[in-house]
Amino acid sequence: MLAQIDTKWILLIEIVYVLIVIGVCIRIIYDTRAVSKALAYVLFAVFVPVVGVIFYFSFGINYRKRKIYSKKLMVDEKLAKRFREKIAEADRNVYASHNPSIIQNKDLYQLLFNEKTGRNPLVPNNKVTLLKNGEALFPELIQALKEAQSHIHIEFYIYEDDAIGNTIKDVLIEKARQGVEIRFMYDDFGSRSIRKTIVKELRKSNIAAFPFYKIRLMPVANRINYRNHRKIVIIDGKTSFIGGINVSDRYINTGKNKVYWRDTHIRIDGPATYSLQRVFLSDWNFSSGESLGIDSTYFPLYPFNKKATANMQVVSSGPDSDLPNILYTVIKAISLAKQEILLTTPYYIPDEALQETLIIAALSGIEVKLLVPKESDSKIVNLACRAYFENLLRAGVRIFLYEKGFIHSKTFVVDRTLASVGTANLDLRSFDLNFEVATVIYDENIAQQLATHFDEDCQTATEIQPQEWFKRSKSIKVTERLVRLISPFM
Repeated sequence: MLAQIDTKWILLIEIVYVLIVIGVCIRIIYDTRAVSKALAYVLFAVFVPVVGVIFYFSFGINYRKRKIYSKKLMVDEKLAKRFREKIAEADRNVYASHNPSIIQNKDLYQLLFNEKTGRNPLVPNNKVTLLKNGEALFPELIQALKEAQSHIHIEFYIYEDDAIGNTIKDVLIEKARQGVEIRFMYDDFGSRSIRKTIVKELRKSNIAAFPFYKIRLMPVANRINYRNHRKIVIIDGKTSFIGGINVSDRYINTGKNKVYWRDTHIRIDGPATYSLQRVFLSDWNFSSGESLGIDSTYFPLYPFNKKATANMQVVSSGPDSDLPNILYTVIKAISLAKQEILLTTPYYIPDEALQETLIIAALSGIEVKLLVPKESDSKIVNLACRAYFENLLRAGVRIFLYEKGFIHSKTFVVDRTLASVGTANLDLRSFDLNFEVATVIYDENIAQQLATHFDEDCQTATEIQPQEWFKRSKSIKVTERLVRLISPFM
């Protein structure tokens, strides 16, 4: 009798579990944009009982259309309208100019100015300063912070409780004493070490400090999965910083570092700061519950500097955007190339569209160069990245493995007339899960400078020789391909 009851309960549990798996599979198919990623989750849910379902609910649910990310920037409608009109006029004037970079890449401009990709304006008269590594960035940043008069807005993925982190903290506290309005936003996962130290000190000094999307017990894994990877500093609404460098001593090469850290940041003096300001305020309102809007405090009238010639667009993407805007930006820029494409990324785990776009470009006679670290900071990620190399090499893409240290830059240069510096890696996480931001710079001078940096970095790298790469042992190739199967989860 008891055996019959136990059998019935087991059968009932099995039926319920099968129904749950079917429901999960339907949700995966409906909710996941990338076919390869959907297939990976379906197979995992079906063939790894219980664990596969739990894993999907923890890491795989697509929050892109969920209400939790629908909180938008609250603005005064009249001011917002005036702002849009002002930007639109500047945008039309720049687009109507005879800048060769804009003419060659007009389709990219139109893509980013589309309503569905964020209506990102093209703004002129920006002075862009390239900052190579932390030892160039931090002195420049600290001096700019000290000169702030109105407000300072800071947003970082990683902010550590170390020498440089405390130096910047002390500057912020001093500026707050002088009456400067300061907002400090940090990712609750990437900057978890400062919650009980630096954050408390800032708050004691009446500085507003908030984590982005605070990690709570439920659902902890999914909150960890969707992180703010942006690195933005805005000063007085006129000067801004953006790039790959976080606030940490390891980004400063003193000669005592265990690993040489190669990274790229830029300083912007000009109206492109408006676009970064909008990104920051949107993130801030979401995190803090405030409703800061577009007004003259944060968007001051900026005297256009005719000597500053860089034309720029700023594009952001994340779970709150309908489309993977930065991925589309990279793909479109590659498709517009006529002669050369230079890509630098610490992690190369592309989706099918990006991989095929690079292959098509190389097969079309365009010189495509990809610069990545020889050794990643994760062995499993390193294996996943290398699994994508063979098809690129067979198409003629030249791949360089950086050996001097770890290269963390996120840049591309097209035909030495168009360039981009941002926070997004060329991987699935940056394109689909993280909150990211990137600049698109229509300026031959900046593009040439970045290309020169690329050429210099390649001098301390080893180029993969295709025939030697193809001869590697089968065990290595099989291992890489097995790891590649789980790359959608990375």
